[in-house]
Amino acid sequence: MPMNEREQLLLKIQQLHFATVDLNLYLDTHPACQQALRDYNRYTQELMRLRQMYEMKYGPLTNFGYAPSQYPWQWVNEPWPWE
Repeated sequence: MPMNEREQLLLKIQQLHFATVDLNLYLDTHPACQQALRDYNRYTQELMRLRQMYEMKYGPLTNFGYAPSQYPWQWVNEPWPWE
């Protein structure tokens, strides 16, 4: 089933989030690995960019102070990020 633009962007965000968590765990045990640190920083920057892009177009991905909201309050709008 083809994905729309929102679903594609959300999938890329999920993939980058997974990669940054995985690299974070790796760096906990290999703190001197420069390549892993470079990859972590690059993925983190791309993740922040895509999250900002998603939230500008579709609304917040998380609540509790991680994402600003436009008026009116948008967190309750459908579809929810996990839907």
